[in-house]
Amino acid sequence: MNSFLSYMGGKSLLANKIIPRMPEHDCYCEVFAGAAWMLFKKEESDVEIINDINTDLVTLYRVVKHHLEEFVRYFKWALVARDEFKRLLDEKPETLTDIQRAARFYYLLRNSFGSKIPSPVFSIATSRPSNFNLLRIEEELSSAHLRLSRVYIENLPYEKLIPRFDRTNTFFYLDPPYFGCENYYGKNIFQREDFEKIRGILAGISGKFIMSINDTPETRELYKDFHIAEVSTIYQCTRNKRPKITELLISNF
Repeated sequence: MNSFLSYMGGKSLLANKIIPRMPEHDCYCEVFAGAAWMLFKKEESDVEIINDINTDLVTLYRVVKHHLEEFVRYFKWALVARDEFKRLLDEKPETLTDIQRAARFYYLLRNSFGSKIPSPVFSIATSRPSNFNLLRIEEELSSAHLRLSRVYIENLPYEKLIPRFDRTNTFFYLDPPYFGCENYYGKNIFQREDFEKIRGILAGISGKFIMSINDTPETRELYKDFHIAEVSTIYQCTRNKRPKITELLISNF
């Protein structure tokens, strides 16, 4: 399966390189879920947990899991339009119902360039039709609805989530903001110091983990006591050329 979301930093191109490296486990826990590409592409585990600190994103997952028909109905008369994009952008999420909030967030994600979270920009091009096919929403989301049916959806800070679900049979996948890009998902959500905090937590867990991160001297130094593997990928959120770059897969096995 593919994820039903486009999301900044999504691992659609790396999933097939990471999944074969996953160790045997009973409980799968995705700490910074984002578009949850690993969950949707891997085989189902006995227990699965996806987590993200973004309340809008977590609300969207819960609504697709529990209220798909009502969610789809919301888009029955929708249009892909700059005015509608701006109207939804100006709405305050906390004033909306869960379904309205999820629909707003989904519309903004699907119609923004690069799926930018803090400051989305309406995406339009003369070379292709809209990526948001309003006639196929139910078809596209039905498989996601079924895939999420047995998945736990959490909305916790990583420092609470990891200890809570750490067991010898738990496998954690972590895809934190990139080093040097800490504010890409919003200000003060993730700080430079969090990389050291994560390192300390991961050094003491009973389970196993893989973390994907950008290749910088700082990340190599921070996680030098773990196993580090290099993989190549392409960043998709640039308008110009998309050269291959190296990312690091850090693990404790």
